[in-house]
Amino acid sequence: MEKTIYVIGHKNPDTDSVVAAAAYAGLKNAQGIKNVVAARAGAVNPQTEYIFHRFGVPLPEFIPDLVPKVDYYLKQEPVCVDENMPLWDALAIMEKSASQVLSIVDSENHYRAMLHYNAFARNILTKINPRRKAVIPTSLHHLVNTIKAQPVVLFDADSIFNARMVVAALSTEKFKDYIYAEPAHNKIVLVGDREEAQRIAVEAGVRAMIITNGILPNKEIRDLAEQKKVSILTSPYDTSSTSLLVLYSAPVITVADETIAPLGRRDWIKAAKAALAKSPSRCVPVVDESNRVVGMFSESDLIQEANIEIIMVDHNEFSQAVEGINHYRILEVIDHHRLGSFTTTYPITFINRVVGSTSTIVAGMYRETRTPLTKAMASILLCGILSDTLVLKSATTTDVDRDIAEYLASITDLSIAELGQDIMASASEAARLPIDKMVRVDRKEYESSGKKLSVSQIELTSSSEIMERAQEVLEGLAKLRMETGCYLAALMATDITKLESMLFIDAESEFFSYVTFPSPQKGIYLLKDVLSRKKQLMPALFEMVERASER
Repeated sequence: MEKTIYVIGHKNPDTDSVVAAAAYAGLKNAQGIKNVVAARAGAVNPQTEYIFHRFGVPLPEFIPDLVPKVDYYLKQEPVCVDENMPLWDALAIMEKSASQVLSIVDSENHYRAMLHYNAFARNILTKINPRRKAVIPTSLHHLVNTIKAQPVVLFDADSIFNARMVVAALSTEKFKDYIYAEPAHNKIVLVGDREEAQRIAVEAGVRAMIITNGILPNKEIRDLAEQKKVSILTSPYDTSSTSLLVLYSAPVITVADETIAPLGRRDWIKAAKAALAKSPSRCVPVVDESNRVVGMFSESDLIQEANIEIIMVDHNEFSQAVEGINHYRILEVIDHHRLGSFTTTYPITFINRVVGSTSTIVAGMYRETRTPLTKAMASILLCGILSDTLVLKSATTTDVDRDIAEYLASITDLSIAELGQDIMASASEAARLPIDKMVRVDRKEYESSGKKLSVSQIELTSSSEIMERAQEVLEGLAKLRMETGCYLAALMATDITKLESMLFIDAESEFFSYVTFPSPQKGIYLLKDVLSRKKQLMPALFEMVERASER
C-alpha cells in the first residue's frame, strides 16, 4: 500500500488552520508529490464553511483521530480467489503468494473464508480417511480443469455434487457386485483399458467414468454412455495420479477456514492483535464497509512503519494535535505560534515565522517557488489571512501579512475590505450556535503552572447577541471544564467592529481574585483593544494562573 501524507491542522480548527491544510496539500501536489491529502481534525465553524462554499473548494477530509488502526499499517495487497475455484488451482496461486494465504470470496467479491495450510491439512484429511468412504464436492467442469482431462461424453458439467470415488481394481464379477450394491448416481469410476469394467460402470449409470493413461473408449462404450447419460473423461495421467487430482478438484471453499472473522479497515490495532493471536496463520483478511477484501493483515505489519505520514500546519504542540498523531512520522511543521515542547525521532522541516497567519506562510511559499495559484486557492488563502488577523487589524498582523494579502487580492480581483466584511459577518453566525458547539469553536488547550487551560475564540460583528446568552455561555464553559478536567475554560468573543473582546471564564474559585480585567459581572470581562488570543490574551492569562498557583 502506498503511503499517504496528511496535511492537518489543530483540533477544533479555525479558518486559518483549514485553509493552510488545503493550500499546502495543493502546493505539494502541484510540485509532483503524490498522495498528499488535506485533512482537518474537527468540524468547521460557520466562517470556514462559508469561505470554502463561496469559492467552490472542497473541505479537507475529516479525520476525528489518528489512533492506530488497521488501515494505517496495512501493507499486503489481497490475493483473492473465487469460492468455487478448484482446490488445485487455488493451491497453485497460494504457492506464488508472498503471504501463503488466500482470501476466499463469492461471486460479488464478498469475503467468505480464508485458505491457509493448517485449514487445508485439517480438511483434506477428512476426505482421505481410510476408515470411511470419501465424499468429494466437485463438478465435471472442475474435474476437466484439474485433471486436464479430455471430455468424450459430457452431461451437466457445471453442477456441484458430492462425489464418491471408485477405482475399478476388483475382478469383473466383484466389481459388478460392488457397483450395484449402492446407488451409482454420484459415483466417479476410475478405470483403465478393461472394456468390460467400463461397460459395467456405464450400465450402472454412474455420474462419470474417468479412463486413465490417455485411453479412449470404443464407439460401443461411447454410444452406451450417450444413452445412459454417463459422462466420460479421459485422463492423461495414471490411476494413482488421477485419483489424487480428483481430490484436488473440490471447490476451494470446502477446505477453507470459515471461522476467521475479517478485520475492518477502521478497527484499532488492539483488536487486530487479538485477531492475529487467534488466527493459525497469524494473518487476517481486511474488508471494507461492503465486506469486500481490501488487504491481508499479518504480524509483520505490526513492526513496520505506518503507511501514513504527517505534515502539521498552524500548530506545533501535540496537546493541540489530533489524538494519536504521536504514533506517526512527522515530516514538516508550518506554523506561526509559540514553540511548545515538541520533539521528533527524525529531523524534519520546521518553518515557524512571526506573521499573523499560517496562510501567509503558505501563500508566500507558492510565491517563492513560482507555483501557479488558482483563483479559488488564492481566494481562500486571502480569507485565511483576513480571518486570523481580523482583517489585518489584530496585534499579530505584520507587514508580510499585508504584502501577501495585497498580492492575493491582485490575483483574485477581490477587495480586502469587502471580503473582510463578508467573512467576519459569516463568523458572527457562531454567536447563534448551540452553546456546546459555541464554546468549542477554535478551542485550544494550554498548560501553565502544571494546570490545563481551555480557551476558545469566536469573532462577532456585534457583541449584543452573545451578551443576551451570557448565562448560557458560562454554564456551557462549566460543563466543558468538567468534561476536560481543565483548571480554566474560557471563550473569547471578539467584536471586530469595536475592536474589543468579551471574555467569559469558568475556573476554580481562587482564580477569579487574580483577574485584573474590567468585569461587568463575575466570569465576564471586557477586553478593550484586545483582539489576539495568542499575543494579547494568553500572556495575561498565564501570569494570572501563575499568581493563583503561588498563593
